[in-house]
Amino acid sequence: MFAFLLIVQSLIALALIAVILMQRSEGGGLGVGGSSSGFMTARGAADFLTRSTAVLGALFIVLSIVMAAIAGATREPVKIDTSLAGKVAPTQQSQPAPAQTSPAQPASPNQNQQAPTVPLAQ
Repeated sequence: MFAFLLIVQSLIALALIAVILMQRSEGGGLGVGGSSSGFMTARGAADFLTRSTAVLGALFIVLSIVMAAIAGATREPVKIDTSLAGKVAPTQQSQPAPAQTSPAQPASPNQNQQAPTVPLAQ
Protein backbone atom coordinates (compact mmCIF):
# COMPACT_ATOMS: atom_id res chain seq x y z
CA MET A 1 0.00 0.00 0.00
CA PHE A 2 2.76 2.40 0.96
CA ALA A 3 4.72 1.64 -2.21
CA PHE A 4 1.62 2.28 -4.34
CA LEU A 5 0.99 5.63 -2.64
CA LEU A 6 4.64 6.54 -3.09
CA ILE A 7 4.40 5.88 -6.83
CA VAL A 8 1.17 7.89 -7.06
CA GLN A 9 2.79 10.77 -5.19
CA SER A 10 5.79 10.67 -7.51
CA LEU A 11 3.49 10.88 -10.54
CA ILE A 12 1.60 13.78 -8.97
CA ALA A 13 4.89 15.55 -8.28
CA LEU A 14 5.98 15.13 -11.92
CA ALA A 15 2.61 16.42 -13.15
CA LEU A 16 2.83 19.36 -10.76
CA ILE A 17 6.29 20.24 -12.06
CA ALA A 18 5.08 20.06 -15.67
CA VAL A 19 2.01 22.21 -14.98
CA ILE A 20 4.04 24.83 -13.13
CA LEU A 21 6.64 25.02 -15.88
CA MET A 22 3.97 25.47 -18.55
CA GLN A 23 2.62 28.61 -16.91
CA ARG A 24 3.81 32.05 -17.81
CA SER A 25 5.37 34.05 -15.05
CA GLU A 26 2.83 36.85 -15.60
CA GLY A 27 -0.04 34.42 -15.24
CA GLY A 28 -0.76 34.35 -18.95
CA GLY A 29 -0.86 30.58 -19.18
CA LEU A 30 0.48 28.83 -22.22
CA GLY A 31 0.13 31.88 -24.39
CA VAL A 32 -1.18 29.71 -27.17
CA GLY A 33 -4.09 31.37 -28.87
CA GLY A 34 -6.84 29.62 -30.72
CA SER A 35 -10.33 30.66 -31.42
CA SER A 36 -11.65 33.67 -29.57
CA SER A 37 -14.16 31.56 -27.70
CA GLY A 38 -13.58 28.17 -26.22
CA PHE A 39 -11.57 26.35 -23.65
CA MET A 40 -8.00 26.68 -24.90
CA THR A 41 -7.80 30.41 -25.35
CA ALA A 42 -4.99 32.17 -23.54
CA ARG A 43 -7.30 32.97 -20.66
CA GLY A 44 -8.84 29.48 -20.68
CA ALA A 45 -5.41 27.84 -20.61
CA ALA A 46 -4.33 30.07 -17.75
CA ASP A 47 -7.46 29.21 -15.78
CA PHE A 48 -6.99 25.50 -16.47
CA LEU A 49 -3.31 25.54 -15.44
CA THR A 50 -4.06 27.57 -12.33
CA ARG A 51 -6.81 25.20 -11.26
CA SER A 52 -4.80 22.09 -12.05
CA THR A 53 -1.84 23.50 -10.08
CA ALA A 54 -4.10 24.02 -7.07
CA VAL A 55 -5.63 20.55 -7.36
CA LEU A 56 -2.29 18.79 -7.84
CA GLY A 57 -0.74 20.76 -4.97
CA ALA A 58 -3.62 19.84 -2.66
CA LEU A 59 -3.36 16.17 -3.68
CA PHE A 60 0.39 16.22 -3.04
CA ILE A 61 -0.06 17.65 0.46
CA VAL A 62 -2.90 15.25 1.34
CA LEU A 63 -0.88 12.25 0.12
CA SER A 64 2.13 13.42 2.12
CA ILE A 65 0.06 13.56 5.31
CA VAL A 66 -1.55 10.17 4.62
CA MET A 67 1.81 8.54 3.91
CA ALA A 68 3.31 10.03 7.08
CA ALA A 69 0.39 8.63 9.09
CA ILE A 70 0.77 5.19 7.50
CA ALA A 71 4.51 5.16 8.11
CA GLY A 72 4.03 6.15 11.75
CA ALA A 73 1.28 3.61 12.40
CA THR A 74 3.02 0.63 10.82
CA ARG A 75 6.42 1.20 12.40
CA GLU A 76 7.68 -1.85 14.22
CA PRO A 77 10.01 -1.68 17.20
CA VAL A 78 13.67 -2.10 16.38
CA LYS A 79 14.87 -5.65 16.89
CA ILE A 80 18.51 -6.25 17.71
CA ASP A 81 19.94 -9.58 16.64
CA THR A 82 22.04 -10.89 19.53
CA SER A 83 22.70 -14.34 18.08
CA LEU A 84 26.31 -13.43 17.21
CA ALA A 85 27.15 -11.70 20.48
CA GLY A 86 30.08 -13.25 22.29
CA LYS A 87 31.25 -15.36 19.38
CA VAL A 88 34.79 -15.06 18.12
CA ALA A 89 35.49 -14.73 14.44
CA PRO A 90 37.05 -17.90 13.04
CA THR A 91 40.75 -17.71 12.38
CA GLN A 92 42.44 -18.99 9.28
CA GLN A 93 43.37 -22.58 10.18
CA SER A 94 44.93 -23.83 6.99
CA GLN A 95 48.18 -22.10 6.12
CA PRO A 96 49.57 -22.65 2.64
CA ALA A 97 52.62 -24.84 2.60
CA PRO A 98 55.77 -22.71 2.84
CA ALA A 99 57.82 -22.64 -0.30
CA GLN A 100 61.09 -24.47 -0.28
CA THR A 101 63.67 -21.96 0.79
CA SER A 102 67.31 -22.28 0.23
CA PRO A 103 69.64 -21.84 3.20
CA ALA A 104 70.70 -18.49 1.79
CA GLN A 105 67.11 -17.17 2.02
CA PRO A 106 65.76 -17.18 5.57
CA ALA A 107 62.03 -17.71 6.02
CA SER A 108 60.04 -14.57 6.65
CA PRO A 109 59.13 -14.07 10.32
CA ASN A 110 55.40 -13.64 9.58
CA GLN A 111 54.87 -17.10 8.09
CA ASN A 112 54.29 -18.87 11.40
CA GLN A 113 52.18 -16.19 13.02
CA GLN A 114 48.38 -16.38 12.96
CA ALA A 115 46.20 -13.36 12.36
CA PRO A 116 44.98 -11.79 15.59
CA THR A 117 41.34 -12.47 16.43
CA VAL A 118 39.02 -9.52 16.45
CA PRO A 119 35.92 -9.74 18.64
CA LEU A 120 32.60 -8.88 17.02
CA ALA A 121 31.04 -5.54 17.84
CA GLN A 122 28.31 -5.80 20.42
